Amino acid sequence: MADTHLDLEVLSALREVMEDEYPMLLDTFLADSEVRLKLLRESADTAQLMDTAHSFKGSSSNMGAIRLAALCHDLERGARRHSLADIKKLVEEIDREYATVRPLYEAERKRFLTANSRLQRY
Repeated sequence: MADTHLDLEVLSALREVMEDEYPMLLDTFLADSEVRLKLLRESADTAQLMDTAHSFKGSSSNMGAIRLAALCHDLERGARRHSLADIKKLVEEIDREYATVRPLYEAERKRFLTANSRLQRY
């Protein structure tokens, strides 16, 4: 399921670049995503909705969340057209997709920490 929702090559590259800071990067992405989701759910302002969708799209793309980035792109485009029915539906889809990827990132964090603790013992 991970490769349907997450680009594992992106995560591998991030692990290499971030090294010991990788878990913090995952934590930061998850915390920021929670804030962005709240803004998407509560926003009545089209400009704020577009800005939030745009920044969420960028961070999701950078973190390899393929489908989440695509949904945020669709939301950004829909907000530009002021299509309220599409906006509500897309926010719900973004919520569902985030609910799918969050545990994948949490498992990734746990795998990384477990592997690193084993390496440090030797």
